[in-house]
This record gives sequence, structure tokens and C-alpha cells, in this order.
Amino acid sequence: MSSVYELETADLAAHLADQPRYRVEQLWRGLWDEGLPFTDITTVPKALRQRLTEAFPPSLEVANEVASDLGATRKWVFRLHDGATIETVLMNYADRVTVCVSSQAGCAMGCTFCATGQAGFSRQLSVGEVIEQVMFAARAAAPRRLSNVVFMGMGEPLANYPVTVGVIKRLHEYRAMSARHLTVSTVGVAPAIERLASEGLPLTLAVSLHAANNDTRNELVPLNRRYPLERLYEACEKWLATTSRRLSFEWALIDGVNDSDVAMRELAEYAGDLHAHVNLIPLNPTPGYLVKGSRSERVHEFRLGLEDLGINATVRNTRGRSIDAACGQLAAVTNGHKTRVTLRSR
Repeated sequence: MSSVYELETADLAAHLADQPRYRVEQLWRGLWDEGLPFTDITTVPKALRQRLTEAFPPSLEVANEVASDLGATRKWVFRLHDGATIETVLMNYADRVTVCVSSQAGCAMGCTFCATGQAGFSRQLSVGEVIEQVMFAARAAAPRRLSNVVFMGMGEPLANYPVTVGVIKRLHEYRAMSARHLTVSTVGVAPAIERLASEGLPLTLAVSLHAANNDTRNELVPLNRRYPLERLYEACEKWLATTSRRLSFEWALIDGVNDSDVAMRELAEYAGDLHAHVNLIPLNPTPGYLVKGSRSERVHEFRLGLEDLGINATVRNTRGRSIDAACGQLAAVTNGHKTRVTLRSR
């Protein structure tokens, strides 16, 4: 089942061959500039809206919604046409509005501390299924304008490469979003990082590093066995040389695992020549990974230690933890099998 957001203007025009030519522009503006469903594009006749809705029904059905942070963080569980589900998170900040979108139903990367990785993989999402998450969030954010899109939800975006790049290009060209406000997070699919560098898109790349020695990273991020740190470093070097865009390294601080002084020095050495920014994330709890996050005092010490070693580091402000919407906590129902959905009333 195709989404209307899979269409180019010529495709939409073909569906409107019996209509005045200006209808294409009206509908295109409603879909992309305003992010509206057909039913709400009131500049066109109701009969036409109904016809298009039947031809291109929404890809997403809201299965549940929860909120935290006094409503500033909202999470939706969306059911797809085949019964698989995904999760999308909208975060309102003082200076920006960000949506965290899923690129896959589930994830095959198997990162031990991530609820999505624990749940397993169901299937790839389509371009339309990803863009509809963005548009749904844009409507929910109104009257504020959605400013940032981060591919940090369920799934590994670079394992669904054509869709991820297709979404970015459409948002950039048709939604007029600056590519600098689009962030792709990856656990380190080295060849795809190099390929992405050649796309000519000035987006932000965030690499989920979490360990800077292969033994520890093999345990935390199984993909490291295929693309070890040395290979990942080569890809990061190519990213910098090709794009001149700063890298970010994500580092979930785990008590007794990657928060030691030795781990700090390993990280500083790895990030230093790449001039990477380090984003420290206190580990968020998941049922399948019982190791605790680092104490807040240790998080502070770790950041200061990195700065003393010449590394720019910040601590991410955790949002949505109480509704399982924080980093590493997204998990849902895939193909009708309940993996983990903890939903609380608003």
C-alpha cells in the first residue's frame, strides 16, 4: 500500500488528470508545506479529498499516546498496515521542536542495552511511513513549527539506506527543511557512512560509539565484530574529509562498563583526531539489560575529564524516561507479538 508521500508531483498530477491543473499545486502545498492529511486540505472540493483519501489511506494508525515533562515530550505508538508497530517521539524545547522518527519496525543490530535491539527486527519502513511520522508530529507541534528531525527512533537508519536518504532529500527539497537540522544516528555501518558522505547533504551524523576498545564494544554493539573500531574510524575520516561536517559520538554511560578513567582516555584518544563532539547519555533502564547507568556524580566527572583531555563533551538532557521514550527505550509490538509496551495514562 503506497503512501501519498511516495509520489512526485508528476505522479500526483497523473492521479488528477480529470482536475484543473492548479489542483496539483493546491494539494502539494497542503501535503508538504502544511503537512495536512487530505481531509484537512479545504482548498479543494470535499469529493476530491474523499477520493484521494480512499486511494492513499494514511500509513499510520495511532495505537496509543503518552506524554511527560508537563506535555513537552509526547510519544505515539503507531500501528502499520500489516500490524507491525513503531514509536515516534516529539520533544518541545525552548529553542526548537524535534521529532525522533523510526526507520525500521524493530532493529536487527542487537545492541544489548537497547530495548529495540532486544525486541528484534520485523521489517524495513517505507519512505511514506517515515515521512508520515514527521508530518503527524508537525501537526501535533502546531502552532510551533517543527524544526528538527532526528533518525534516532526504532531501527538502524543506515541499514535502510535508500529510504533514509529518500526521506532526507524529500524533507530538504519539498518541506524546505535545512539538512543541517536533520540528524542520522548509526551504530557504525561503515560502508554506509562513506556512501552517505558522498550524497552531498550537509546533515549531522551521530555515531553510537559507547566503547572505544573492541572487546567492550563487541559486547555492547555486536555490529562491531563486522565493522570494528579501526574500520569505523576510516569511515569517520572519510565523512570529515568529504563533508567538513562535525561528527558526534553518542556514549551511554554504564556503571562499571564504560565509565572508568581508562574508558575515558580511550574515548578521548579515539575522538581527538576526528575532532568529534561527545554526547554523554546516562543509561536509561530497560527490562532486558539490568546493569545500571552511571551515577550523576560520575557522569559529571566523566564530562570534566574529557574536557581536560581536550574533548568537547556535553551531557544529554534525558527526556521522556517515565514514558519509555528516552534513548534506548523504544520498543513496541511487531507483527502482532508483544515485545514490550509500557504505556501510562497522560
